[in-house]
Amino acid sequence: MAHEENGHDHDHDHSHAEIGQTERPGYYDNLETVVRELLVSKGYFGPDEIRRQIEVLDSRTPALGAMVVARAWADDAFRKRLLDDGRAACEELGITFYDQTGLIVLENTDKVHNLIVCTLCSCYPRPVLGLPPDWYKLKPYRARAVSEPRKVLAEFGTIIPDDVEIRVSDSTAMVRFLVLPKRPEGTEDFDEVQLAAIVTRDTMIGVVEASKDIRRGE
Repeated sequence: MAHEENGHDHDHDHSHAEIGQTERPGYYDNLETVVRELLVSKGYFGPDEIRRQIEVLDSRTPALGAMVVARAWADDAFRKRLLDDGRAACEELGITFYDQTGLIVLENTDKVHNLIVCTLCSCYPRPVLGLPPDWYKLKPYRARAVSEPRKVLAEFGTIIPDDVEIRVSDSTAMVRFLVLPKRPEGTEDFDEVQLAAIVTRDTMIGVVEASKDIRRGE
């Protein structure tokens, strides 16, 4: 589901801390714990299998997504395949998907800025980005990203011009989104390794724009 925002008010009454405030485990967090413990007690899988799956998740980092973005910036044919079928294009680069979710890649342009959210829980493109940041999972971000995306982006230091449309895409259990940020000016001579180094997790969620002066931290 995509939401469009065309407001023009840059003033806001919320601090950045409000997006990332802590909260008690919610209904789905508690449900996950109960179901997991029940399945283990019934013998459907054991702690070793859970640990193995956690290790798979831990092996995924934003460096994988950065590699995808860098290839798309450097190879226009790959960019077109990525936008046509995100999952298949990622698999070309050896990135495996451990579930049946689809991946839709959304391209930022001079006229459109994309922002990703999961309003229900915390669905996220984990095969290419790893675990989501804490603020992505909290209710303030999940609600406000849809209702007032310009204000949320401003709290991340991202000011989107009034003539640029903001599209908010709501992830689901079966469809995840990844933002293909605009390639920064001044990177024409960068190779793919150098390009990947300036692609951060937050640029692929859409809360900030890529910059040749900002490097991804591992």
